[in-house]
Amino acid sequence: MPMPRWWGHINKRVFNPIALKGSKYPVLTHVGRSSGTTYRTPMDAHPVDGGYLFVLVYGSGSDWVRNVLAAGKATLHVNGEEIELAAPRVVDEAEAFSALADDVKRPPKWIRISEFLRMDLAPA
Repeated sequence: MPMPRWWGHINKRVFNPIALKGSKYPVLTHVGRSSGTTYRTPMDAHPVDGGYLFVLVYGSGSDWVRNVLAAGKATLHVNGEEIELAAPRVVDEAEAFSALADDVKRPPKWIRISEFLRMDLAPA
């Protein structure tokens, strides 16, 4: 796992609520796999051909990632628009970097991020 789990807990309880209020970050809405509760998670969302790519800073074991994989879908709120996403899958660095535009900044190597989540635009 690239970032320590304890930092994720701090991020979830302190920084995410601030980011949600500011509404400048894309927000992924997903449903809890056990509880059925709707969650909103701010994050970086990178448009790629046919969908979006998300950097898994805390790895694929994060709750939000497991929720999206279990549901098979999520909604991304970006720039005042709601985008339905489907077919989530964890991809490696090579696939992720080949999908990203050249001008998108890659995560620093020292963070050791090796997993990314790719989702397709849901059919209309």
